[in-house]
Amino acid sequence: MSLEHVRVVTERGPRSGFPVIVAVHSTALGQAIGGCRLSVYADWRDGLEDALRLSAAMTAKAALAGLPNGGGKTVVALPAGVAPDRRAVLHDVADVIESLGGDYATGPDVGTGPDDMVTIGERTPYVFCRGYDSSPGTAAGVLAALRAVVADRFGSHDLAGRSFAVLGVGRVGGHVLRLLTEAGARVVAADVDPSRRSVADSFGAAWTDPHGCLTAEVDVLVPAALGGVLTRKTVPELRCAAVAGPANNQLDRPGTAALLHERGILWAPDVVVSAGGIIHAIGTELHREAPDRVAARIGGIGDTLTRILDAARETSSTPAEAAARLAGWLVDYPAKIA
Repeated sequence: MSLEHVRVVTERGPRSGFPVIVAVHSTALGQAIGGCRLSVYADWRDGLEDALRLSAAMTAKAALAGLPNGGGKTVVALPAGVAPDRRAVLHDVADVIESLGGDYATGPDVGTGPDDMVTIGERTPYVFCRGYDSSPGTAAGVLAALRAVVADRFGSHDLAGRSFAVLGVGRVGGHVLRLLTEAGARVVAADVDPSRRSVADSFGAAWTDPHGCLTAEVDVLVPAALGGVLTRKTVPELRCAAVAGPANNQLDRPGTAALLHERGILWAPDVVVSAGGIIHAIGTELHREAPDRVAARIGGIGDTLTRILDAARETSSTPAEAAARLAGWLVDYPAKIA
């Protein structure tokens, strides 16, 4: 693997004893941003690989979101079967981030939440989403993306009467489900946690098992849980016209985008679709933007996605390839970030 990152720090936390990894991929557009992930790894180097990959994806996400920021990532590689002293771990994370002198700020990710950001904030100011739930902003961006997708596939931005399968009814998925039903869409939903059925029931959505949701005959599949759901095995089973959702890293490998393309299934790059939460958090907390400016940026996700889909058609490429080209261009030419 060639290292394109501007800075990578790996330290064993003096309090927790666990590997703390911070990868700063790019600061070309400004301060790097990215979540703090606490996750179990068989080998800490797998956590390093995640940090490198996810920080690079964050650079693209920030650029495509129109944010004057680069990408970064924090990963704490936890061993299996060990209950960490959470406060000790988070203070170790904070000290590494503080040592970077403001080049990178972190927020919630897998294994962390807003309360954890408060703890990190006890030792460094370079943190966002302290006590704040970003899921409504993420969901608003997903809805803007879904309107762009149905317009591309069916000629109208109207969601009423369209069918959606929401796979994952957690914090973000629950908001997406609500927004879709309020817009008059027909929704089927699933989650690995059967207790989440109450959320679907409360908004009049149908309920099924996760595989049934993945393979439902609908207009749009909306992955809203963990990544890796689109694989060489699952793509042939899909019965939808498009896939667009907030789950990160939906493709098990880059080549899966071509499999979707070959089947005529539009895939909206998750790096674009899921950007609403980070736009709200960064715009509000780090850049102190007015609420209407932040809302306009989130609504602009639909316009960005339309631009990507049009470019993909014009160049006979996949949306993933078109998004990567646009992100690279925006990073290379910072004046294009509005």
